[in-house]
Amino acid sequence: MRLFPAIAAILALSAATAAQADVVVRVDKSAQRMSVIVDGVPKHHFVVSTGLAGGPPTGTFRPQRMERTWHSRLYNMAPMPYSIFFHGNYAIHGTNQVGRLGRRASKGCVRLHPRDAAVLFKLVQRQGMARTRIIIEPSSARIGPSAATPAKTAAAAAARVQ
Repeated sequence: MRLFPAIAAILALSAATAAQADVVVRVDKSAQRMSVIVDGVPKHHFVVSTGLAGGPPTGTFRPQRMERTWHSRLYNMAPMPYSIFFHGNYAIHGTNQVGRLGRRASKGCVRLHPRDAAVLFKLVQRQGMARTRIIIEPSSARIGPSAATPAKTAAAAAARVQ
């Protein structure tokens, strides 16, 4: 009869583990957009702002720590609500400069609307930092021929001849 409580405990632990999902947070610095994928299914799409100088660094990271309320000690105690730190001082966090979302504006962090930052923070908190990956994709550099149309190319060539 003592076996039954042990089996119940194992089943409860298995159910709790199965309820957790893998979370992928993908930041596209070129598009200034974030996609949040849970168990392979896109769940959220957010507008972001990344660093003026190109930050954060590209790569795949795991959350290192989470802070519901944080103020930057590096940048004049700037508010960073719902911070998810993933690479040293780099974090995904809410911003009060929502008018600048969609274009580069930060010192290197990934900024979100505070509402979106709260959604992401709660998701990562619920699913666990160990089950979360943060992928920062590089800014696409234009390599090769430009995106000029044939008409524009012909007009430019004509202008050079004159």
